[in-house]
Amino acid sequence: MTQKLPQHPVPPETSMDTVLRLEDENLQLKEAVRSHAVVDQAIGVILAVGQLTPDQGWDVLRSTSQNTNIKLRHVAELIVDWARTGQLPTEICSQLEQQLGLGRRRE
Repeated sequence: MTQKLPQHPVPPETSMDTVLRLEDENLQLKEAVRSHAVVDQAIGVILAVGQLTPDQGWDVLRSTSQNTNIKLRHVAELIVDWARTGQLPTEICSQLEQQLGLGRRRE
C-alpha cells in the first residue's frame, strides 16, 4: 500500500503579488510591441531597397538573421539604423547584397 503525502494548500496570490505579476506582464507586452515595430520597419527598408513583397522582405530578414547567427530583432535594429545612418556591419551587408542581388557582379 502506498502512503499519501500530506497536501499543502498553495497560498492564494496576494494583492501585491498580483500587482507585481501584472506589471511584469505589462513590461513584457510593451517590449514585444517595440520589437515588432522594429521588425516591421526593417522589413519596410528591405522592401524599398529590394523592391520585394512583404513576405519576401520577411524571408530576407529571417534568412539574414539565420545566416549571420544574429538574433532577428538585432538584425532588424541594425537595418533600421542603416536606413538612418548609411552604416551597416559588413556581415549583414554581405548577406543583404547576396539575397537582394545587390552585390557587384564580376564579368
